[in-house]
Amino acid sequence: MKRIIVSLVATLATTGAAAFADVSAPDNASEVLTPPGNLVIEGVPSPPLSLVEDADRFSEFRGAGVEDWHPVKREMLIETRFADTPQVHYVRTPGGARTQLTFYKDSAHDAEFQPMHGDFFVFSKDTGGSEFYQKYTYDVGSKKVTLITDGKSRNTGGIWSNRGDRLAYESTRRNGEDVDIHVIDPTDRVGDRLLMQNQGGGWEAMDWSPDDKTLLVTEYISANESNLWLVDTASGAKTRLTTAAKEKVAHTGGQFSKDGKGIYVATDRDSEFQQLAYLDLESHKYTYLTGNIPWDVDVFALSWDGKKIAVITNEDGLTAMHLYDTTTMKELPLPQLPSGQVTALRWHKNNHDLAFDLDSARSPSDVYSLDTDTGKIDRWTQSETGMLDASRFSEPQLIHWTSFDGRRMSAFKYVPAAGKFTGKRPVLVNIHGGPESQWRPRFLGRSNYLINELGVVEIFPNVRGSMGYGKTFSQMDNGKKREDSYKDIGTLLDWIKQQPDLDGDRIMVTGGSYGGFMTLATATNYSDKIRCALDVVGPSNLATFLEHTQPYRQDLRRAEYGDERDPDMRAFLEKIAPAKNADKIRKPLYVVQGKNDPRVPASESIQMVQAIRESGTPVWFLMANDEGHGFGKKKNSDYLFYTQIEFMKMYLLDQMSVSPATNSP
Repeated sequence: MKRIIVSLVATLATTGAAAFADVSAPDNASEVLTPPGNLVIEGVPSPPLSLVEDADRFSEFRGAGVEDWHPVKREMLIETRFADTPQVHYVRTPGGARTQLTFYKDSAHDAEFQPMHGDFFVFSKDTGGSEFYQKYTYDVGSKKVTLITDGKSRNTGGIWSNRGDRLAYESTRRNGEDVDIHVIDPTDRVGDRLLMQNQGGGWEAMDWSPDDKTLLVTEYISANESNLWLVDTASGAKTRLTTAAKEKVAHTGGQFSKDGKGIYVATDRDSEFQQLAYLDLESHKYTYLTGNIPWDVDVFALSWDGKKIAVITNEDGLTAMHLYDTTTMKELPLPQLPSGQVTALRWHKNNHDLAFDLDSARSPSDVYSLDTDTGKIDRWTQSETGMLDASRFSEPQLIHWTSFDGRRMSAFKYVPAAGKFTGKRPVLVNIHGGPESQWRPRFLGRSNYLINELGVVEIFPNVRGSMGYGKTFSQMDNGKKREDSYKDIGTLLDWIKQQPDLDGDRIMVTGGSYGGFMTLATATNYSDKIRCALDVVGPSNLATFLEHTQPYRQDLRRAEYGDERDPDMRAFLEKIAPAKNADKIRKPLYVVQGKNDPRVPASESIQMVQAIRESGTPVWFLMANDEGHGFGKKKNSDYLFYTQIEFMKMYLLDQMSVSPATNSP
């Protein structure tokens, strides 16, 4: 098998889209879309131009997210896309023009101003989806861009000192495996120094103490376990802040109080959920601010003067914003915010303007700000939705079903507009990645075509292992309990069949990353209950995935899936691997992969495609040579979208518009 896979890799690397054009194009080639030359395509019919013209309007949308406030002016950096990839833009007033600053083939992001004067900002960028991010400075006056990292390693994060003379960030530079903490003066790359040498891939610099003498660092072990450390910024000496508990405890985020005597952190130390706490550095006592909210704290941000702290909570998949006075620890009143999911809190240095991102089923992500003194809300961006009336898009319905062990599961359901379609509707089950993640209602983008034009009901389940429902629930799929999450999907498929408005005989399953793995597992275990499946960058064997994912990720993933180096665990992972059970997949499969994926290597998809071919089941394969963990470039995402529609028409809806392509490599 190994020799066959290597041969297939070589074939895919040296051929390209053109090599497969003749097997998928109908007689009149002018009537089909010519794929981008960076794509490797096998068995995928070229979409007819009539479909492209009909569906293209659902791809012409964009969103925006706040990056940073200017430290002096009431202006900001945002991230949005006007061409193929998101780039850094500047906005001077609410609703003002979005002036593009960076122009790259790959996304530019994580832009932060030097915090004293704003003469330059630091941003990050990788190449081809590799996630080996490099850091650059952008001089606002001259527009000069300067690389400040080594150009080779993976460099993440970035926390400015209070004086604005140093930036703490994470890097794998030392050995390509462990994540160390570096400190640099971005105006003097030569002065970059290794502050904290670590073991493992889960380290992150969180905040500088008010006097810049101490750095707060998080050691992430798993979604359910992390530690906090205090690091001397002169010597690099470290002291563990968090103490041992009876069970695993997670700490998220972390900011010093203005007087430097404590930190604010989200933790589940005394709860099923992540609560916002103040941790006294002398007594190590935790004081909880959100103890009355039985849900997770998602994000929090302390104002520059330390007097107010903004909090976003995740309440059964929906978000709510809260504001607290840090002196009294009491909640402050807030105005009614626009409906939607709120993320990415950023305080201005004026200590009353709070920027945030918000999106909803009928609006892509946009940037807003709240004046916490007056209650005034400003909308800084208004992203386009193309030639579509987004007010008609489907709103999510929260649904529940009972799994095999009596546990109540939840999902969000999107249905076509009333009256447009008759009869029971086909269903697309879309499983989130992570697995320590959660489906949260948001703007569906291209998926609105599937709902509004094809009449497909889309269901996004949160099976066991998902975050947001307590730490016990999030650990219920770990290690050898993995198959219990499969059963959650199996019972959902049974639930669908019982619903009077849903067609239980026409179900498709899809997902990306871990959701791709769950898609393959569902196709393996419940082939008789589905019509077809679409796997995007999903592992096909957790044992081989753990062996070949980037070294800085291996131990972090072993905490979730189990250690493949243990013979007993490896035997279990091999037994449940979709690639080892491909003969059980009897329904058509579409596999999508980024060639440069550092998380789920392309070999995972390639071995799955090969195994399916040997079993004789129809399989489509699409790989982008310039992508990583998912498709980030619009041209690639569009082509995937058009071919997904063809796949669904052919195998879910029985509406074949082109002939199936052959599967010959």
